[in-house]
Amino acid sequence: MPTATFIQHGDAIDHTPGSALSAGDVVVQGELVGVAKQDIPASTLGSLSVTGVFDFPKATGGSTAIGAGLDVYWDESNTEATTDSAAGVNRKIGRSILAAGDADTHVRIRMSQ
Repeated sequence: MPTATFIQHGDAIDHTPGSALSAGDVVVQGELVGVAKQDIPASTLGSLSVTGVFDFPKATGGSTAIGAGLDVYWDESNTEATTDSAAGVNRKIGRSILAAGDADTHVRIRMSQ
């Protein structure tokens, strides 16, 4: 008897939000970070991408650059990507695949968790 049964490829997961989500909203579920691919009304089954390449918002100003190939985390309090794990408070999104300078408002990340 098999111990595991294939359900789906896993690049997106089912999600039913308590409040409405807009396309691009970032959702943290424990250690898992997902992105709403389209608007999802409250209490309605939708899906979150958990893999892929996305541009995430980041802080601007001095010392906010993010180099390519770095681990990047989601700072839920400030709703932005950062290289600071904040001692485990921020959840890992994946790795930056394109350098983002201090003046850049977004960083390109390959999601991998």
